Amino acid sequence: MSLAALVGAALLIWSAVIHLHLWATGYRHIPTIGPLFLVQGVAGIVVAVAIAARRRPVVLVGGALFATGTVGGLLLSVNVGLFGFQDSLSAPFAVESLVVETIAVVVLGGTAALAVTGVGGRRSGMPPPLALADDDGG
Repeated sequence: MSLAALVGAALLIWSAVIHLHLWATGYRHIPTIGPLFLVQGVAGIVVAVAIAARRRPVVLVGGALFATGTVGGLLLSVNVGLFGFQDSLSAPFAVESLVVETIAVVVLGGTAALAVTGVGGRRSGMPPPLALADDDGG
């Protein structure tokens, strides 16, 4: 689970960097959308750091939901417009962002689900790491 959580965190940082780059190169001048790109970039980094530091299911789910919201925002903007702004999948980094964030949803959501269900954790028959010592100190 640890490696998958770090991969998910890296994907969120990738998405954040895309949004910060777009904000810096012109999106900052778009009313409402500009500030949202800045918020997405900063929040994406914060969520990624939380995932890397904690790697708990609730944080993984939060990261998956964050990426889902970002995908949803892009798709809304492309298909119907958002806050008076219509985007396009031919815009710079739009498809890359969509792919990165969709993979983040799958990786983080899947990792959280595996962590909660206990699937993919320690090998069957192996005691948990803290149970290796006897209760009598030996």
